[in-house]
Amino acid sequence: MAVSVRDVAALAGVSLGTVSNVLNRPDKVAPATVERVQTAIASLGFVRNDSARQLRAGRSSTVGLIVLDGGNPFFTDVARGAEDAAMAQGLAVLIGNSDESAERERTYVDLFEERRVAGLLVSPAGDDLGRLERLRDQGTAVVLVDRRADDEHFASVSVDDVAGGRIAVEHLAAVGRRRVAFVGGPSGIRQVADRLAGARLAATTAGIDLEVVPTRSLSVLEGRRVGEELQARPAAERPDAVFAANDLLAVGLEQAFIMRGSVAVPEQIAIVGYDDIAFAEAAVVPLTSVRQPAQDLGRRAIELLVAQVEHGQDIDLEHVEFTPELVVRQSTVADR
Repeated sequence: MAVSVRDVAALAGVSLGTVSNVLNRPDKVAPATVERVQTAIASLGFVRNDSARQLRAGRSSTVGLIVLDGGNPFFTDVARGAEDAAMAQGLAVLIGNSDESAERERTYVDLFEERRVAGLLVSPAGDDLGRLERLRDQGTAVVLVDRRADDEHFASVSVDDVAGGRIAVEHLAAVGRRRVAFVGGPSGIRQVADRLAGARLAATTAGIDLEVVPTRSLSVLEGRRVGEELQARPAAERPDAVFAANDLLAVGLEQAFIMRGSVAVPEQIAIVGYDDIAFAEAAVVPLTSVRQPAQDLGRRAIELLVAQVEHGQDIDLEHVEFTPELVVRQSTVADR
């Protein structure tokens, strides 16, 4: 059974009000009484219920963050940026991983709503934002992360993924590649769809072939599976370059090619990833990647969230969009 404030008061021989003062305004209590109450707290193992206290005060010091893939270092960096900015505001961040599942995302939204968080940062797993809209209409601040809002009802921080896909394929065309495979999925993830759209624009402009190879997830294992399939093709039927929807897929592709030793990177197949996670530079063949400012995304999202919490629904909601940049390494330019 949980220890209550009443139990502490009884053991210390003081009133409930005195215990409350010791917890919240100890300067108003005599030092000897403070010591007696603290001794009772330690003896009973009492832990204050901050959530209940903050709810009674009409506020919360926590915000929720739901990321698309907790196993992707990109989202670890987004969370780090959010945590740093939140701590500067006296806030704590509770993190949930949707694992690219809309159902799991809804579970976390419901959980954070029950905890009465001050606001919610979400990297959506799909296009159905109905649950987030209801939460927003109930007065909870919501910011979309790594995804631009389609309307003016949500603030958002994102990267121009269409531009990112375009510069990836433009680079492959510039280094002489003519048969490019886009590897990524599920297609319902907006970031994947936007990167593919940009890749198609660049391929059309450059007059090169673009093959789409769908994946079930954005993981290293899926990249390795696709890599095995590509190298099993006759050499004349393989692409001469791959643009992967994220770095985890790209690392898996590279592993498949190198472990078998039947495909040389980049001589036979060049690879471009997306996100520029730390593993990209540390790969066996350092990976060319489209860089996103992950920590800046998290920091800026917290700033937009705090503005909503402080000023309510009356403020103009911002849509912050960062521009990606290409980082060229040996997976596309062998002598670099």
